[in-house]
Amino acid sequence: MKLLYLLRHAKSSWDDPALADHERPLAPRGRRAAASIAEHLSSQGIRPALILCSSSRRTRETLEPVAAVLPDVPTQVEADLYGAGEGTLLERLHRLPGPADSVLLIGHNPGLQDLALALAGGGDA
Repeated sequence: MKLLYLLRHAKSSWDDPALADHERPLAPRGRRAAASIAEHLSSQGIRPALILCSSSRRTRETLEPVAAVLPDVPTQVEADLYGAGEGTLLERLHRLPGPADSVLLIGHNPGLQDLALALAGGGDA
């Protein structure tokens, strides 16, 4: 059975309104939340075969503590995941390599939420 873990980036900062959306960092609360999720993954023994992450700054900053507790898990940061909708995300998941029996996808809403709903039977996937 293949497993998919969906992780929306942690709380981002809106302190600098002139900053491009792609470059917004995590807020202090987001940094704490990202560390907490990393701790949870570690304590629960969750070890995906692959991590896919959007290229935005806030998703990469969410990835940092996760990657620290999963140092041997291959990670791919992909620009196409930034702002991706359900269809693009599903298409990307269909292109996973055969041996990837589990994947952690770090991205954005509404795409992640729409994907989750679709996969759970409440959408088009």
